[in-house]
Amino acid sequence: MVYGLRPMGILKGMNMIKIAVCDDEPYIRSYLVSLIRKQKQEQEIQITEYVSAGALLHEWKAYDLLFLDIELGESDADPSTGELNGMELARQIRASDGTQPLIIFVTGHEAHVYDAFDVDAFQYLLKPLDENRFARVFRRAAERILLERQQKKLVFQYAGASRILPVDSILYIESQGHKIVLHLKDSTLEYYAKLGDLEQELQGQFSRIHRGILVNLAYVEEYSKTTVTLTNGRHLNLSKYKYDGFVKAHLQFLRTFS
Repeated sequence: MVYGLRPMGILKGMNMIKIAVCDDEPYIRSYLVSLIRKQKQEQEIQITEYVSAGALLHEWKAYDLLFLDIELGESDADPSTGELNGMELARQIRASDGTQPLIIFVTGHEAHVYDAFDVDAFQYLLKPLDENRFARVFRRAAERILLERQQKKLVFQYAGASRILPVDSILYIESQGHKIVLHLKDSTLEYYAKLGDLEQELQGQFSRIHRGILVNLAYVEEYSKTTVTLTNGRHLNLSKYKYDGFVKAHLQFLRTFS
């Protein structure tokens, strides 16, 4: 029985930019969304609104770009109870592993701008918003997101030299003893590395489906309880111990890129 299908055109969907707008003022949220939609761009965008930092805390990994109000919920912010302000949310995001979204802070107080540098914010916007500045900042953010996505590569030692390989060219990765085997569309490459290190480096696009296999989620055609089928027809064993984690990663990948 097939439990999941890879939507047609998912690789095209990998050019989509997913954006979260987090502000507890309805007018500001609506205004930000309208400004984003006014920008002329070739790539698709998807926008989700959040009224609190707590709501975004467990979902930020799904986004490429966050518009985050620094003073969000500041009057009752208390990390011990789960109530966060925008800056505290940003600190928790930056303390996490894996791919990180760009953060653009929105604030009504210029004094808070200096705090943005502590969490590697891409930019900040002061209220009331200047539409021309917004357009410039948004365009540069979109360009950086797409450039970094296109340039995501795996760097490794092969035949005595460093080799750089686009991760999108890898169907799946297999561990064989102390070696890693990269399964490409028409060939394979072997080198010495640890699968656990690659799993950490490539999380979000790759998922472990077996003790010794990482699969590129962009090439998953379908899966059952025991097997993952790739778009080239290759069947890979799916461990019952990895099933739940794989399904969760696959669904998250679909939400991000479909």
